[in-house]
Amino acid sequence: MKGTRGRRRTTLAVALALIAGLSATAPAHAGDPVYPFRDPRLPVDRRVDDLLSRLTPDERISLLHQYEPAIPRLGIREFRTGTEALHRVAWLGKTTVFPQAVGLASTWDPELIRQVGSAVGDEARGFQQERPAGWGLNLWAPVVNLLRDPRWGRNEEGYSEDPYLTGSISTTYGTGLTGGDPDHLKTAPTLKHFLANNNEYRRDTTSSELRPRVLKEYDEQAFRPAIEADAATGVMSSYNLVNGRPDTVDPALNDTVRSWTSRDLLNVTDAFAPGNLTGSQGYYGTQAEADAAALKAGIDSFTDNDADPGPTTAAVKSALSSGLLKSSDIDTAVRHILSIRVRLGEFDPGGGRYGSIDESVIDSPAHRKLARTAATEAAVPRKPCSAMPRSPRTPGAAWSRTSPSRRSKPDGPPSTAGGTPTRKVCTRRAAAQPAR
Repeated sequence: MKGTRGRRRTTLAVALALIAGLSATAPAHAGDPVYPFRDPRLPVDRRVDDLLSRLTPDERISLLHQYEPAIPRLGIREFRTGTEALHRVAWLGKTTVFPQAVGLASTWDPELIRQVGSAVGDEARGFQQERPAGWGLNLWAPVVNLLRDPRWGRNEEGYSEDPYLTGSISTTYGTGLTGGDPDHLKTAPTLKHFLANNNEYRRDTTSSELRPRVLKEYDEQAFRPAIEADAATGVMSSYNLVNGRPDTVDPALNDTVRSWTSRDLLNVTDAFAPGNLTGSQGYYGTQAEADAAALKAGIDSFTDNDADPGPTTAAVKSALSSGLLKSSDIDTAVRHILSIRVRLGEFDPGGGRYGSIDESVIDSPAHRKLARTAATEAAVPRKPCSAMPRSPRTPGAAWSRTSPSRRSKPDGPPSTAGGTPTRKVCTRRAAAQPAR
C-alpha cells in the first residue's frame, strides 16, 4: 500500500513536470507566434537578438550578399537588397512614372514630394505581395549627390547643387517611402552614392579630392538630414575614391553616417564594387582582405557577382579563418540587416502594417493623377515683374534673382544692398491641362 502511494506520487510529479514543461514552451495564447522574433509586441532589438541567436554561422554569412537565401527551417523567405525607385519602381513592370528627381525638386513642395514617395512605396509593396524571386523592399533611392557639374551625365537623378535643398527634399521623399514610422517601415530607402560621386568616366578609379570643409559642410550635408530624420535606412557606397581611398572601405560609413542616428542602418555596396577593390583599383591583394576591410568600415551587404553569393561567402569565410575578421564583425553586419527586415514587418503576422497593400495600387488612377499634378507643379514659367537699372558701380553685372516657394507671400521691395541690385521674380503657374 505504501509502495503504491509512492508510485502514485512519483507518477503525479512526473505528470506535473511534463505539464509545466509544455506550458513553458507553448504560447500563452493560441494566436501567439512560435518564435520571439515573430512577435510584433516585442521591441525590435529583442526580436533581432532572438533571430540572430537561431542562425548558424554559415546562415549568418549567407545574409551578407545582396541575394539573401531562404532559411526554411525558420520559415524565412529569400530577401534581396536593392531595386531602383528614384521616381518610380523600376524594372519590375508597368508602374506609375513620376517626374525625374530634378523635376520633383523644381516643385518646391515638400508635401507633394512626400505624397509621391508614398505612392512609390505603395507600388513597391504591391509588387512585394506577389513576391517574385529575388524581390525585396530595400529600395535604392533617393540620389542625393550634389549637381556640381552638368558633365556628370546623370544630373536628372539628383535634386540640386545645394545641400540644404537636397537634404530637405530627400527627407520628404524618404518619409513617403518609409511611411513615417521608423519601427514600421513601408520600404527601406537607401541614399546614393556615398560620397562625392559626380563622374561616370572611369568612375571606379577617379578620386574626388575634398578639403575638410568641403567634405563636412557640403558633401556630407546632403546625406545627413534624411538619416537624422529616420527617412532613410542606410547608404550605398559609391564606386569612386575620396582623397585616394575607395568609398567602399571608407570608415565614415561607420564613424560618421551611423553617428547621425541611434537606429540600425543597412549600408550596401554599389554593384560589383567589392570586386573593384582587388581589380581596377588594386587596393587589396585578395578578396578576403577587401571584404574584411569593407565590413569593418561599415558595409553590411555586398552587391557583387550578380545573383551568385559564392565568391562573397568564400571570401568572408577565408577572412574569418585567417583572422582578418572576427565572428562579432559578422554578427554586427547581420544584426543591421535583420533590424531592417524586422521593421519591414517581414516576420509579423500578415506582413505587418503594410502587408495588405496589393497590386491594385500599381499604376492606379489615383497615382496617375498625382503624377500629372507633380508634372504640372514641376513646370514653372517665370517672368520678371519689375526691372531696376543696373548699378553704375557694377557695369554689366547680372541681377541676382530670388525664387520664393510657390506658397510663400510676395517678396518685399527689391534689395540694392552693396550697390548690386536684385529683383523679385514672379512665378506664373502653368494651367493644368485635362488628362488625355
